[in-house]
Amino acid sequence: MIRLERFLPLFGLISACGNNMQSGAESSSRIGENETAQLDPADEDPDGGERTFVQAAVATEAPAGFDTPTLVATPGSRSLSNGLAEPVGDSFALDQKSFENTRDITTGLGPVFNARACVECHQNPVAGGASQFTEIRAGHLDATGMFVNPTVPINDGVNTITGRSIINDRAVIPAAQEHVPVSETIHALRATLNTLGDGFVEAIDDQRLLEIAERQAKSGTGVHGEAVIVPVLEAPGQKRVGRFGWKDQQPTILSFAADAYLNEMGITNRIRPKDVTDVGDITVDPEDVPDATGLADIDHFAQFIRGTKVPPSDAVLAKTKDARRGERLFHRIGCATCHVASITTAPAGTVLFGGGDAGGAAFTVPDVLGDKIIHPYSDFLLHDIGTGDGIVQTPPQDTANKLRTSPLWGLRTRSRYMHDLTSLTLPSAIARHAGEADFAANAFDRLSDAEKQQIIVFLNSL
Repeated sequence: MIRLERFLPLFGLISACGNNMQSGAESSSRIGENETAQLDPADEDPDGGERTFVQAAVATEAPAGFDTPTLVATPGSRSLSNGLAEPVGDSFALDQKSFENTRDITTGLGPVFNARACVECHQNPVAGGASQFTEIRAGHLDATGMFVNPTVPINDGVNTITGRSIINDRAVIPAAQEHVPVSETIHALRATLNTLGDGFVEAIDDQRLLEIAERQAKSGTGVHGEAVIVPVLEAPGQKRVGRFGWKDQQPTILSFAADAYLNEMGITNRIRPKDVTDVGDITVDPEDVPDATGLADIDHFAQFIRGTKVPPSDAVLAKTKDARRGERLFHRIGCATCHVASITTAPAGTVLFGGGDAGGAAFTVPDVLGDKIIHPYSDFLLHDIGTGDGIVQTPPQDTANKLRTSPLWGLRTRSRYMHDLTSLTLPSAIARHAGEADFAANAFDRLSDAEKQQIIVFLNSL
């Protein structure tokens, strides 16, 4: 029987413990951190596990679904949002159409880039999901051991690209093509990320993530997630806890969008207004300008992502005996220390940053994103689990070998795993966990083959 008190002080919430809820519905199988949980002595787990809980409704489950299919003829026409209110003249379908819009050299693509549209890298199984694509990162250490971004020569050495670790795979003309310089001894591949449900992630209050990090540090497990404080690009002078990108380098969806438009597609915008090189550039900066609605593409991007539902689990598989036992084992061996099952967003109406005396664009949690229980299976913190890529994107330097805990929601839609997509099976991905994850990986290794398979069944239900 799992000791309940082991988990309460660790997370300040009750993560999914594999209990059968009285409703029996998958959507109510987990208890959010702002909810009240009480042991129900009359309801024992039929498989001999821990007792179930009675849920007192305060927050509500975030809507889930893969409801943004990619269509060629009428983009977004069959999509369903989470109910997010749209600006006057805008619509969720229009936001998705912008997300899927293919750029070319006449509309600002490049000069260096990785993809021609957001959806090229975020599409599986629907627009906004993850993909099999990776990007290149590189750099080196200086004489003091500090990470330094590369200086990338282009145009036969006449020009250089500096100030970033990313090396773009594509260019609009041969003279602009980037290559990893031989001087750079640190190389890494990074998977593109799922963005479905990230509006709810954005709506998590900073304090919640800081509390998770603090309780991990006090847990005695060796786990100590790091929260990095990064600038809010759309609100100059403002900062908050980073949560987007493998290094938590961005704190908001709009910041993420502006940075991705520049570094992944070469599209300059009001937040990132200058191309990284002029070689091959034929358009005037900024290239992302407002349309008839008054919104630029980065705004439509933010509206689209904030309007998506969270990735749903496989409700049928999740209810099987093996999946439920696997979920309990997942928690018992400590995987949920970092892969936190349940987090509740800030209340609707909470101003998360900007506005007032702070200045800059204010962001207030919308009704549809506030007080929502999500099941990301991530703490959105940086950890060293022995797979770090050596790249520093935001200070401090100790983040070099740390990566954001990969959210496991939607895991069943992926065919490759880990930050570099080089693990092709779930057992091989688990085996790569070391460092802060040593205790959990070793515990998994000690399980019987049948128990290991039950965890795999559980993971395949996500």
